[in-house]
Amino acid sequence: MAEKRIIIIGAGVAGLATGCYAQMNGYSSHIFEMHDLPGGLCTAWERRGYVFDGCIHYLYGSGPGQPYYRLWEELGAVQDRPMIDHDAFMRVVGPDGRTLTLYCDPDRLEAELIAHSPADAALSRSLAQGVRRFASFDMSVMQAKPRSMMSASDGLALGRTMLPYTGPLLKWGFVSAQQLAARFHDPFLRRAVAQMFGWPEMPVMAGLSLLAYMHSGNAGFPTGGSLAFARAIEQRYLALGGRITYKAQVERILTENDRAVGVRLYDNSEHRADVVISAADGRATIFDMLDGRYANRAIRARYAGSLPMHTQMQISLGVDRDMSAAPHWATYLLDEPLLIAGEERREIAIKQYGYDPTLAPPGKSVVEVMLRSEYNYWQRIYGRKLYDIEQLDEAQVVLAFLEKLYPGILEQIEASDVATPLSYERYTGNWQGATSGWLLTPQTMRMMIMGVGKTLPGLRNFYMAGQWVEPGGSVALAAMSGRNVLQLICGGDGKPFHAETPPRAAG
Repeated sequence: MAEKRIIIIGAGVAGLATGCYAQMNGYSSHIFEMHDLPGGLCTAWERRGYVFDGCIHYLYGSGPGQPYYRLWEELGAVQDRPMIDHDAFMRVVGPDGRTLTLYCDPDRLEAELIAHSPADAALSRSLAQGVRRFASFDMSVMQAKPRSMMSASDGLALGRTMLPYTGPLLKWGFVSAQQLAARFHDPFLRRAVAQMFGWPEMPVMAGLSLLAYMHSGNAGFPTGGSLAFARAIEQRYLALGGRITYKAQVERILTENDRAVGVRLYDNSEHRADVVISAADGRATIFDMLDGRYANRAIRARYAGSLPMHTQMQISLGVDRDMSAAPHWATYLLDEPLLIAGEERREIAIKQYGYDPTLAPPGKSVVEVMLRSEYNYWQRIYGRKLYDIEQLDEAQVVLAFLEKLYPGILEQIEASDVATPLSYERYTGNWQGATSGWLLTPQTMRMMIMGVGKTLPGLRNFYMAGQWVEPGGSVALAAMSGRNVLQLICGGDGKPFHAETPPRAAG
């Protein structure tokens, strides 16, 4: 029997992972990617010898023997790649210098919170206990097999595995950091706790799980950053015999008798296959490439704009200064708000990558400021000189703030870059420049737990992978979605799913 041909749209982490598992299972796959680089949102870019990272803050699966590590081994992404671990996720600094350090160690975290506010000791102990409880929580079991393929015994086994965590899930799964912060009596903690996981809407359960994984050495930063990480998966895919065509944007998914049969590119070339898998933007896939013909009411509601998304601007700097002693991630609370991109900002988050010497010349550092920013603000001025001027103006506000924190840094800037939601949209095709699909909140937590279907109603031989079918947006979830799609395809073809790690190089 001839190999079944699979076309994959998009060479992001989900598309590359999908391709790897297709090749491992005897299918002939071909990825079409609109850009000239792999990785999609998992990317970085170089400016004057500095590498500005645009994606990975922490990697679930960075620790040998830990959840998701086997996934990255199969994809060739972690072999011989040092991981950098931090003892704290975030520091939140008040206007008066008072600092909350979000330690990953639950004992240190508990002591830190209680030291700030003895009156909130009971709540602080409860939080720390949550980190301890989630230390053994294996999130990957929820994706080990697609829900539609689970037998009754599989469901019972999953239920038994999840049973010990039912209490903590109910307690923290649908409470946001903002809601948690409101329970504290101390005024500083009421502001700081809301920001301590990265965004106020983040479910506390997700934050506690992250701290637990960081504490166990399973949420480190891959040396070399996001693009180097994606390139490793690209090389694994090519070594398995896969094909990638870059600068090849898909215009249409071709269908015949409600079956996906191939794609047409914007150069009008058509490419046929037995199966089509889109690891591209969900909205563009469903409503542009397929004209919305296979979207039911639930799908249309999902993309109607009511679900939260994360869009941002990123100001990246290469500075002639050793920043390795500074906090790798700190959020500064402001007494007087700064007006940036049409919004009053009462907090500014700053990341520095001095801990990874591969991202900057010796003795120098990369500094990044990421701010949530509305797509519509930038879209209204795009295409006019005002867009470029506004980017520079907003950067100047941030630079003035940095100069107060680190006197003299303005004169040490050797490279700079400003990315807006429109930059992300142009580069990846993601709807309104969304950086993580659906933002993980208590609202979308239900979607994450229940799962989002990887097929469309009424359309055969078609699947979706990536962040739009995996609420939460992490690269581990995106890669697992590609694995799950191949499990579905193998199951439909009546063949066992196969996964393997690449052989180690001799010597």
